[in-house]
Amino acid sequence: MKRIWLLFAQTTTVLLAAYFVVATLKPQWLQRGPEQTTTNNIALWQAPPTGKQDIPAGSYRVAAQKASAAVVSISTSKKGSASTSDPWQRFFGDNSDDDQEGLGSGVIVSESGYILTNNHVIEGADAIDVLLNDGRHAKADIIGTDPDSDLAVLKINLDRLPIIVLGDSENLQVGDQVLAIGNPFGVGQTVTSGIVSALGRSQLGLNTFENFIQTDAAINPGNSGGALVDTNGNLLGINTAIYSRSGGSMGIGFAIPVTTAKMVLEGLVKDGHITRGWIGVEPNDLSPELVETFAVKSEHGVIITGVLQGGPAAKAGLKPGDVIVSVAGKNVANVSQLLNTVSALKPGVEAKFTIERKGENVSMAIIPGVRPSPKQTAKR
Repeated sequence: MKRIWLLFAQTTTVLLAAYFVVATLKPQWLQRGPEQTTTNNIALWQAPPTGKQDIPAGSYRVAAQKASAAVVSISTSKKGSASTSDPWQRFFGDNSDDDQEGLGSGVIVSESGYILTNNHVIEGADAIDVLLNDGRHAKADIIGTDPDSDLAVLKINLDRLPIIVLGDSENLQVGDQVLAIGNPFGVGQTVTSGIVSALGRSQLGLNTFENFIQTDAAINPGNSGGALVDTNGNLLGINTAIYSRSGGSMGIGFAIPVTTAKMVLEGLVKDGHITRGWIGVEPNDLSPELVETFAVKSEHGVIITGVLQGGPAAKAGLKPGDVIVSVAGKNVANVSQLLNTVSALKPGVEAKFTIERKGENVSMAIIPGVRPSPKQTAKR
């Protein structure tokens, strides 16, 4: 009897050990295989059902579900206006002279009902209707708009609102995976995936302030104002434009970084407008001609070719031919970077500028003023 029990114990130990090895090295051998079923005398092979908690490898299901709840569809009505045939598509309406109905998207960012979207989605609208992902409708009020960044803030009055979590666009890198969520062509909420194709895109002629995230995630007409999110479902940017000659996605889309969107949101909610810094200069990117003309030695920075008399820069001693290398500790390599960095400065608060003058770096303190409207001055 003792020998039988010993044999049983040894056999059980060997079988458990074998099961453990197979479960560790070849788990697929233990998975339930397809079952044969018969339907109308046709033999079919049916895969076994997966559990509700099973998430396929590489799936972005959780991120999509988390972010989609806070992405809304926006419908507007407005009087007809001519649109451009420019290949930069803004995803809005058609070209008729009759009353237009526009479709766009937005992102709920606050339990108070604040929604971020693009200015061009709601510009000139007589009525704005918001459709939530859970099927609820609400009329929206415009809290404020900022055409310079092409952003706008709406507000709806509903309870139990889903909100999106703001992510970190500052640490994005080219190649990072992203999802685009919106309502393309009015077919309903759609999620597409891609990667970050480039960062800091500017000088596209879309906005005054440009610092776009470029992505190849498919975005189409109707996606404007929708969310660009990371694989955790956190907001990275507001989808705003695509480059397209056909009107559809060609793998070149642009989103406004969430850092810019947050700044605009806070300013519009608090003051109803955006206050930006301004120093009163005429900047230019370094070119061989300008380098030779002003005998510039620096290879990086923005050269100043004009200074507004009586402006903040002139009062601080900045002169034509100076090259601005950094602002408040941030390096500037082109006019767009200088414009964005200066605009983020708080008017009336002294900021440190590093400039190159006659081959030497000089530290200069400039007190920015309030940026005038474009009609008042073209200087930055």
